[in-house]
Amino acid sequence: MEENVFETIAKKYDSTERIELANIIAHKVREELVESKDKTLIDYGSGTGLIGLQIADSVKNAILIDSSENMVEIINNKVEANNIQNVETFVADFTKDTMDIKADIVLVSLVLLHIPDTKIILEKLYKTLHTDGKLIIIDFDKNPNVYHPKVHNGFVADELKALLTSTGFKSTNIQQFHHGEKVFMKQDATLFIAVSKK
Repeated sequence: MEENVFETIAKKYDSTERIELANIIAHKVREELVESKDKTLIDYGSGTGLIGLQIADSVKNAILIDSSENMVEIINNKVEANNIQNVETFVADFTKDTMDIKADIVLVSLVLLHIPDTKIILEKLYKTLHTDGKLIIIDFDKNPNVYHPKVHNGFVADELKALLTSTGFKSTNIQQFHHGEKVFMKQDATLFIAVSKK
């Protein structure tokens, strides 16, 4: 079994840079959760909960899922320390595991770039959503300066939109919302938010 790189870096994951970027992303995601107090949200690939825990108060229930046990353990410690009542956690990898779990909103923030087959994960997330549910993707625009054998170098909006449509999503709205220095593999990059309705 291939070692999960995130297990190794979990303890050092919450760097100042990551926290700053997570705050920017959480602020943007909150705009999409204005009328979601009665909704269930899954934060898939939640890491140490930097975003999921910040937005948990915008929804009824937040389910944070990550493939790294160490990451999830850190979330559990934060939940306990801050006495957060509406958060559940699971260790799972949707590219391999099947979970009988449904939500109104699924958030995948800076996750797709780590998953080789984008189409398969989008299909899994589509099945996880209730009818009329919402998929929120945060990721980087394609960046030719980034090269890593295990990471996509970002996404082209039109290509991603076509992929989401072919997966079954009725509509997708994509907008850029932040440009940061050295935020993507030490390169400057632009973040986008894609909101798709099932």
